[in-house]
Amino acid sequence: QPRSALELHHGRHALVDLFIQMGQLGKPIVGRINGHALAGGFGLACACDLLVAVDTATFGTPEINVGVWPMMIQAVLSRNLPRKLLLEMMMLGDRWSASQLQQYGLVNRVVAAERLDDETQSLAARLAEKSTAIMRLGRDSFYVQQDMAFPAALEYLQSLVTIVTLSEDSAEGRKAFFEKRPPKYTGR
Repeated sequence: QPRSALELHHGRHALVDLFIQMGQLGKPIVGRINGHALAGGFGLACACDLLVAVDTATFGTPEINVGVWPMMIQAVLSRNLPRKLLLEMMMLGDRWSASQLQQYGLVNRVVAAERLDDETQSLAARLAEKSTAIMRLGRDSFYVQQDMAFPAALEYLQSLVTIVTLSEDSAEGRKAFFEKRPPKYTGR
């Protein structure tokens, strides 16, 4: 039996919840794109912190081509792409290559298919070496401040720099730097 329009409307809220949860996760999300990231898949890719894509990957918002607008992903896309580029993507519905979007800062790494897993795992491993406490504070602050007015963002970030520098991991990081050794973070 077909779902009612109201059921469909409420069901779409799951994507809203997912985007919010991704932003509040407190840990880096590395997206691995091995094909086409279109429509909602493009929104999910944009919600990742870093993206590694095969050189044959394509991205886009083809919704306009079937009489729809990418409403559900527009807020995520507009925080990741330049305004004119995004409008062109949404208005024309064309596909863009990983290399093209790397030029606009959306894709971090473009690799051959045989290197996709190694590059993604290498990036994730490097992130895992960092202080989990500082990573969470820093990542969270990045997403919180982006929607603040500039003076409020500066005040907010100024308070967090004090918290960061008073943490045990920050002290360990500075000590390790001066002792020329890798830090041993505890997440505090």
